[in-house]
Amino acid sequence: MKRYLLLISLIFLALGSLSQGREWLTPVETSGFTATPRYKETMDYCKRLATVSSKVTLNSFGKSAQGRDLPFLVVDKQGLNEPFSIHATGRILLLIQACIHPGECEGKDAGMMFIRDLVLADNPSLSRLLDHVSIVFIPIFNVDGHERFGPYNRINQNGPKEMGWRVTANNLNLNRDYLKADSPEMQAWLRFFNEWMPDFFIDSHTTDGADYQYVLTYLMEIYGEMDSRLTSWSRDVFLPGLQTQLDNLGYPAFPYVDFRRWHDPRSGLITEVAPPMLSEGYVALRNRPGLLIETHMLKTYKRRVLATYECLKISIEILNREDTTLRAMVDKADQSVSDEDFLKIPFPLQFTTLENDSLMVDFKGVEYSEEKSAVSGGPWFKYSNIPETFKLPYFFRTRESLTIPLPYVYLIPAEWTSVIERLKIHGVQIKYLHTGQMVPISTYRFRNPKWQVNPYEGRHPMTNIETEEFREERWFPAGSAVVKVLQPTARIIPHILEPKGNGSYLYWGFFDAIFEQKEYAESYVLEEMASRMMADNPSLKTELDKKKASDTVFAHNPQAILNWFYNQSPYVDQRKMIYPVGKVYDRNVARKLLNE
Repeated sequence: MKRYLLLISLIFLALGSLSQGREWLTPVETSGFTATPRYKETMDYCKRLATVSSKVTLNSFGKSAQGRDLPFLVVDKQGLNEPFSIHATGRILLLIQACIHPGECEGKDAGMMFIRDLVLADNPSLSRLLDHVSIVFIPIFNVDGHERFGPYNRINQNGPKEMGWRVTANNLNLNRDYLKADSPEMQAWLRFFNEWMPDFFIDSHTTDGADYQYVLTYLMEIYGEMDSRLTSWSRDVFLPGLQTQLDNLGYPAFPYVDFRRWHDPRSGLITEVAPPMLSEGYVALRNRPGLLIETHMLKTYKRRVLATYECLKISIEILNREDTTLRAMVDKADQSVSDEDFLKIPFPLQFTTLENDSLMVDFKGVEYSEEKSAVSGGPWFKYSNIPETFKLPYFFRTRESLTIPLPYVYLIPAEWTSVIERLKIHGVQIKYLHTGQMVPISTYRFRNPKWQVNPYEGRHPMTNIETEEFREERWFPAGSAVVKVLQPTARIIPHILEPKGNGSYLYWGFFDAIFEQKEYAESYVLEEMASRMMADNPSLKTELDKKKASDTVFAHNPQAILNWFYNQSPYVDQRKMIYPVGKVYDRNVARKLLNE
């Protein structure tokens, strides 16, 4: 018994010294804030934290394309490490994410310092931050990009000495992948998000762009696409508290800086609704407030890390004060998208920032001049180190520019497995038809599709599509997916399945095959058919002449001309450019499908 008590005493003495000793300095601190650790060093430090503190658990939520673990730490005052058990306590579950862009690594270094201080430092004011908040911390999301380490990965950035690369091993930007979910890392993250369902989200970045005095800028989705109660709370409670405290601590902050004319402050400031391919846009549509941190790349790395540290600390202080309110609002937001009243309001797919409605604000910039470059011929903005405050118009008010009525269900034919599987990864609840059947639906007929010539994020997105909604009865085979809109992912589903959703799967090319012509005719058949068609219908000759006059390439392409006649004939593919996805607006039909 004496040996046991002695051992316990030694452990507590060790913990006391560990919290004060140099051995618990993080790698960035030991470097004097000049170097950020590699993946192995980061993992080693996280393992040590999990070993010494019962409040910390280290785990992995998946594998990268190159086979590395995707790590996360759970920090809970009781040592709980399962989402259900933490949610059952009523505590806020906060997800903090760093290194989605591994060159922007302040969140990793600040996060490790902050968690160490939470669990090891003898500081009651810090340890109390776990009273009403539990933390899930992803120190490195893009682990493969992180290990493409080097000194030349961020040309605009003032330190650290070396850092990771922006994209994954597959050359994909994870912060463009939230909706299409092409990367294994994002697919793992989405499963992880659906399992843990945090109440609040923080994503840490470093900004590029102009020079100014602010060490940190921030963004939350308060412009129309999130639940109205969460929007009001984020705008009126969380952000003012964050802004005031950062300013008081000497870390001047400002909303995310985007000039109407890039690099030119005098052109005014503008913001827009974030699409769901971005982290803060995606979580907002999942009924979760998300804070995007963007430290200023030209400030010293130490100042950026410390500003991020304070931003995390202030955020958790606010969440502790607002825990009951926030949890209640999150629950109501989730309930609201499962209520039939949600279908009574047109759903916004696109927003536009009003450029005739602004607010004048003080912007702490730096003196600058604009010259014409002798090298590029373009404008060259030359920033000084002299502070200057500008009075600028800030364009932040938005309006819904495209809305649609929502159906009760979407129907996806069984053969479109890639789309169905991707929806499941998003946590969309799906039922399946047990037997094939004819269903009255609404769907779309497309015209004039155009695609981007150069690839973007591994795909060739659509640049133009014209749609016409129409009704028909269509056969859906057994195994077809019945997607009920009224469910927790209700705000995500339309963006994926509506052709003009913000980053829809039609836009990203998941349905490109429907635009391909698969049957053709030989010229010796079409020559005779074309002459006969014009004789029977003289207006075809008029249409052909108009087409030739408007398209000189077509006019000199005999094969294209004959194919034009084929497409006017009864042999044309009647399902070409018809959307495979159906929509059911009829409540009784929808109920029958869901109960089938």
